[in-house]
Amino acid sequence: MKVDLNSDLGEGFGHYVLGNDEQILPLITAANVACGFHAGDPNVMAQTVAIAEKNGVAIGAHPSYPDRIGFGRRHMDMQPENVENMITYQVAALQGFVKGHRLHHVKPHGALYNAAAKSLPLALAICRGIKRVDPELPIYGLAGSQLITAAREIGLPYASEVFADRAYQADGTLVPRVKPHAVLHDPQEVAKRAVHMIQDQAVTAITGEHVELQVDTICVHGDNEEALAIVRALRSALKDAAIEIAPFDPHHA
Repeated sequence: MKVDLNSDLGEGFGHYVLGNDEQILPLITAANVACGFHAGDPNVMAQTVAIAEKNGVAIGAHPSYPDRIGFGRRHMDMQPENVENMITYQVAALQGFVKGHRLHHVKPHGALYNAAAKSLPLALAICRGIKRVDPELPIYGLAGSQLITAAREIGLPYASEVFADRAYQADGTLVPRVKPHAVLHDPQEVAKRAVHMIQDQAVTAITGEHVELQVDTICVHGDNEEALAIVRALRSALKDAAIEIAPFDPHHA
């Protein structure tokens, strides 16, 4: 049994630094690097990619709605063709910084990710935008969501993603951040929960329901104040449970 461990990184801008990227990168297998629309800039992108490559971490693009002020966490009503172009633009931008110009994956960010989890037309637009850059580039999408359905529909590789530090609703979507207890902060609680999610291929919703999930990759948010402690606790718990931590491989999923 094995799992990919990913984190959203490169979310600073200019002199503003967010998270503990340099400390987290040696502990994960995949990094989702902001592409400039919700966070990041060319210098931050280049620096984050360089540190990830130094640590042998798989590099993915983390595209967003054009919402730097709202950190990409505000929904925007955009036409599918505009979303498709927006995704291609961001993915191609990050790809230019990667050795060999070959990314490992793409994971949409924030409100775009959550909206596409429920909207097939939006999810299809995202997948088409990715496929235009590289038809073999996997998408990381919420397990059981429309992002996974869209990837299957157009033949794009995909990884089903779960969140150890987020609460779930009965329909398998994430509890909105504006609601109480949406984000978990206790490292030991998050680690224990992650192990159960992998072993059971399921999660308990905030309202008590049993929700089945495929678990290919687990995300820890880099902007969580306890991110570093959570990643360390996760690695320890996964090791104790004999669960291997390895980058997602679409050919052996």
